[in-house]
Amino acid sequence: MPWRAKLRSPEWLAVSYFSYAAAIAPFYIRAPWRAFLAAAGVAVLFGLSTLWKPAVRDFLPLGAVLLAYREMDWFTPAVRDYHLERTWILWDRMALDQWGLRAAIEKAGPLLPNYLELCYALVYLVGFAGVAVLFANRKRDQIERFLTIYLAGTLGAYAMFPYFPSEPPRVVFPGADMPQAVSAIRSLNLAILGGYGIHSSVFPSAHVSSAFSAAWALFAILPSKRWIGWCMLVYAVSVALATVYGRYHYAADAVAGIGVSIAAYCVCAVVWNWCVL
Repeated sequence: MPWRAKLRSPEWLAVSYFSYAAAIAPFYIRAPWRAFLAAAGVAVLFGLSTLWKPAVRDFLPLGAVLLAYREMDWFTPAVRDYHLERTWILWDRMALDQWGLRAAIEKAGPLLPNYLELCYALVYLVGFAGVAVLFANRKRDQIERFLTIYLAGTLGAYAMFPYFPSEPPRVVFPGADMPQAVSAIRSLNLAILGGYGIHSSVFPSAHVSSAFSAAWALFAILPSKRWIGWCMLVYAVSVALATVYGRYHYAADAVAGIGVSIAAYCVCAVVWNWCVL
């Protein structure tokens, strides 16, 4: 059987995503050959992975997510007009000030703000946590399904970045609408974003879409232990709040991220049922 027939669904998804990025690259970046090279490299890597141990393949797609994130920085526009951000900030100020979201979060002092910052910091581990949960529950045969839903939600958000060039509110509106609570965890988050963040877009929020996608996947895979899915869903809601409160994203980004995760799950469910039938 040829290697291409042996690829798992999350591996196919990753290869397809990088091929898509390469296809649109000539319209957005000056050196599209980099995207072509990335797509070819990912295809070769996953092709070779069919010869590796299953345990390695269980985690390899998560590495592709990091590469996809960094690749999107190549799509950063040279000129911005911030027309999207000027609209989104009005909705944020309505939620934070008029509806009292910021005051509610800070009412109990630094406890809730620190919790939200911690949730934001841990979002990079969501995929690994989901795989670990399935291992612990003797559901290793469902890891492929989990990764497919998780990647669909995460890469689905990245795929939209080139069409919505934007920067986070803390950058476009420095010093405005910022949280009152400052902590070591927030400083760590800002340091990570300062050193490794990208500047192409913040819409939709991939932080939010990935966390919610993980929740939907756990609900579907572990129906007899729905508390696990509920825990991930509570965490995902916390991440969404953290992105807005911490000024990492606009509320529009968070809502769109949730929408992407739902759409990704529905598509995966339809395709999965069609394949089973």
